[in-house]
Amino acid sequence: MFAWSPSDMPGINPDIICHRLHVNPASKPVVQKRRNFAPERVAIIETEIDKLLAAGFIEEVSYSEWLANVVLVAKQEKGKWRVCVDYTDLNKACPKDNFPLPRIDQLVDSTSGNQLLSFMDAYSGYNQIMMYDDATRSCPLG
Repeated sequence: MFAWSPSDMPGINPDIICHRLHVNPASKPVVQKRRNFAPERVAIIETEIDKLLAAGFIEEVSYSEWLANVVLVAKQEKGKWRVCVDYTDLNKACPKDNFPLPRIDQLVDSTSGNQLLSFMDAYSGYNQIMMYDDATRSCPLG
């Protein structure tokens, strides 16, 4: 399957897997102070948000307990930006993963002795798994 835009990606069926944040109930929600951006950067952010809304990756929320800022990160390609979110405070309120990602040297060693190795790039792969909705106790569409 090939995807050239966010709307081309069906995502993983929520009946198979759904991501859920385990936020420590003792943690107090954090509302980050709003960052200011130059008008040309606001346009970049709005364009990306419109794409994500249209693809169904994000949805508008009127009132949220946690508020995190958008962060623009320059790509290697001159004039291109990656729109990210600063989830530092939310990450601090979540427990550490008991099963961290493997180390790069272990991954490289595991490929030795193979005659064929395939690499696949998941276009915006972090948008493939739906979030569990605590309000409805289900995944969207699930």
